[in-house]
Amino acid sequence: MSSLRITEIFCSLQGEAHSAGWPTAFVRLTGCPLRCSWCDTGYAFTGGESLTLDIILARVAGFGVCHVTVTGGEPLAQANCRDLLTALSDAGYTVSLETSGALDIAGLDPRVTVVMDLKAPGSGEEARNLYVNLDLLRPTDQVKFVLADRADYEWACARMSEYDLAARCEVLVQPVHDTLPPAELAQWVLDDRLPARFQLQLHKLLWGDARGR
Repeated sequence: MSSLRITEIFCSLQGEAHSAGWPTAFVRLTGCPLRCSWCDTGYAFTGGESLTLDIILARVAGFGVCHVTVTGGEPLAQANCRDLLTALSDAGYTVSLETSGALDIAGLDPRVTVVMDLKAPGSGEEARNLYVNLDLLRPTDQVKFVLADRADYEWACARMSEYDLAARCEVLVQPVHDTLPPAELAQWVLDDRLPARFQLQLHKLLWGDARGR
């Protein structure tokens, strides 16, 4: 039976993306090939415990919620992540995948919503962006830009134009927590009438906790 290395499984409000605010079960997979400068989940790079799909599904079911987010780390770094996404979808959950966009998303279960984080220069991992993934995005998916400064914002605007992202899917822009003042980014979005949704990480506003609890 398929198994995965899991850092944690917990229930909280979804803090970002299209399903923000919904009570959600989070399955955080261990491991990530990237090292973004602003990463707030470095605790998920190593460790964790090996769990079978049945155990993961049982723990998720215990929360009694409809939404499940599979995240990391970088969840697609584990090949069996795809089996997990299908199993959760088969169980009737509304499933989202939070991925860096550095790994191939081809062949994912079509019932899963992809939230792809394109890495701006301020992350230190811009070179890892796999732009062919953009051709696979659907209107139900989202592209997220986490931005550290004005240069990151202008880079994001250029990528939106170059790849016509707003016509492909919903685009999200978010300031790096405690780095770019949210009001500054919000004003840039308004000034440019940027076709993107401004967002803050709800869980940090509520609890100041990167893990959403």
